[in-house]
Amino acid sequence: MSAFHLSWFSFFCCFVSTFAAPPLLPLIRDTLDLTAKDIGNAGIASVSGAVFARVAMGTACDLVGPRLASAAIILLTTPAVYCSSIINSPSSFLLVRFFTGFSLASFVSTQFWMSSMFSPPKVGLANGVAGGWGNLGGGAVQLLMPLVFEAVKRIGSTPFTAWRIAFFIPGVMQTFSAIAVLAFGQDMPDGNYRKLHKTGDMHKDSFASVLRHAVTNYRAWILALTYGYCFGVELAIDNIVAQYFFDRFDVNLHTAGLIAASFGMANLISRPGGGLMSDWLSSRFGMRGRLWGLWTVQTIGGVLCVVLGVVDYSFAASVAVMVLFSFFVQAACGLTFGIVPFVSRRSLGLISGMTGGGGNVGAVLTQVIFFRGARYKTETGIMYMGLMIIACTLPITLIYFPQWGGMFMGPMPGATAEEYYSREWTEQEREKGYNASTARFAENSVREGGPKSASGSQSKHTVHVDGLPADV
Repeated sequence: MSAFHLSWFSFFCCFVSTFAAPPLLPLIRDTLDLTAKDIGNAGIASVSGAVFARVAMGTACDLVGPRLASAAIILLTTPAVYCSSIINSPSSFLLVRFFTGFSLASFVSTQFWMSSMFSPPKVGLANGVAGGWGNLGGGAVQLLMPLVFEAVKRIGSTPFTAWRIAFFIPGVMQTFSAIAVLAFGQDMPDGNYRKLHKTGDMHKDSFASVLRHAVTNYRAWILALTYGYCFGVELAIDNIVAQYFFDRFDVNLHTAGLIAASFGMANLISRPGGGLMSDWLSSRFGMRGRLWGLWTVQTIGGVLCVVLGVVDYSFAASVAVMVLFSFFVQAACGLTFGIVPFVSRRSLGLISGMTGGGGNVGAVLTQVIFFRGARYKTETGIMYMGLMIIACTLPITLIYFPQWGGMFMGPMPGATAEEYYSREWTEQEREKGYNASTARFAENSVREGGPKSASGSQSKHTVHVDGLPADV
């Protein structure tokens, strides 16, 4: 549980830092003479760097563990947060947003950490709550930064100085979260990677093996695509929503911040709700339930996104639809990471990174196509983004696990989870016991085949009474 609280809070702080600028954009825009294109480019920069950082983070988690990987990326990106207070041109604004955005790679260590600490029946909920409470930073910062700005201004600072001082708050939060991860974190239930490698209790894997088993698993690529249009859309909305309501409905900065905050604050229950739904569907229908749940929720989110773009004539309707949309698109994120831990065990970190990186790619593409410059009105861009969500969710129908089935097909006769995961290890590696943790996971994931599969497996277990075997 210490890993749970450290992971979500450190990710929360990174989200606060990355999206500290959007709530103050009307002020920063006037100070630096930013154009619509400058703002669009900065929004793209804030999420583009994390694409590669998340893939690298996943690999680092597989090789050195989530504790060191998470603390390292948080500390390396902290200077960029502090430098936000001294920017004086559009180019410097773009650079600090670009380098600060690398910190979002801590999401991967958060999901890897939870997938390592919690068992299959609860992994969806653990990933959903940790990711959701971390993403909550995107909503909290919409409230935090305007409040800090007003407090600093009341002390006697000018608006020019006040918004610059405000950036020290997310910088300090991010610094202390990294120190806490290093001081109190632990990679696995039985110790840190370094200790486990030294004692021989854990196999020290190679980058080549981790990479090969990740990139050759087509399920990882599909989840990366679909995640681009749930989490990626969430990032895009975080970048534009405050300015959209400020400009479209002529509300003041504080009101725009409150509306934008309601979108991100929904993560308090929406993403955890998605993770909980994934686990519940698994208990009723196995892996096929997880897949159907993700497709249904994300498709409904796409429909609501289209509606949000259409009802731009009404302030009240726009706010109501945006809040409803936030619940579905964020729940889809939780449902996605209810599936990711089952794709691969040997390359769990890298596949988590690929999926997380897909979210950033989706955000970048969406920003470039719909919200950069004046090609589309913002409300038109939102409508088209909803259509992309619906289209890019369809490939979920192609995901198939031989031992559990897919959305439209049942499992292959005789296929087992142990066989599926053991393919990632050579015969020599299996003889040396390198796949021991993978075998335990396969045994614990029996209910992913559905209730009948789980009960059938339990009926085959054997216990020994007075030295004699007995089937129960």
